[in-house]
Amino acid sequence: MHKSDITSAIIKQLKQELSLAIIATENAHKAATDDQSVAETQYDTLAIEAGYLAHGQAQRVEEINQALKTFQHIEKSLSNTNHIVIGALVQLESHISNNQYFFIASAAGGYRCEVSIENTQSAITVITPYSPMGKALMGKVCGDEIELTVAHTTTTDFISLVC
Repeated sequence: MHKSDITSAIIKQLKQELSLAIIATENAHKAATDDQSVAETQYDTLAIEAGYLAHGQAQRVEEINQALKTFQHIEKSLSNTNHIVIGALVQLESHISNNQYFFIASAAGGYRCEVSIENTQSAITVITPYSPMGKALMGKVCGDEIELTVAHTTTTDFISLVC
């Protein structure tokens, strides 16, 4: 397994999402500026709503572009280390049985992909250092115990792999 396989899969997914977001932005912009969207009464807000949608879609395009830049930069600077830092691949003891790994990145939190690790398809979830799990993991090493509180429930787990 190479971490570059993970970043490549995420970059591919981000590019696909970017192309869809660009199309959605263009469609929303067309809807906002279309002659059919002109308000007929003071209560007709179709054009205003379409404008808000176009603005939101444009922001989403910018977010995806920033995430792409981040992952292209991470891909160039991947290194193996004992400590959990940006670019680390982590597995927790409770996730060994379902082949779940976490990739630490500064963008695209929540993205998921599958890659082959030791000839087994494994699920990778991107987490950021700003998420509750990311905060708990940053700076730790293999064998460390982490305590994670989500929705008023605290769980304890052990780090079984860091690369």
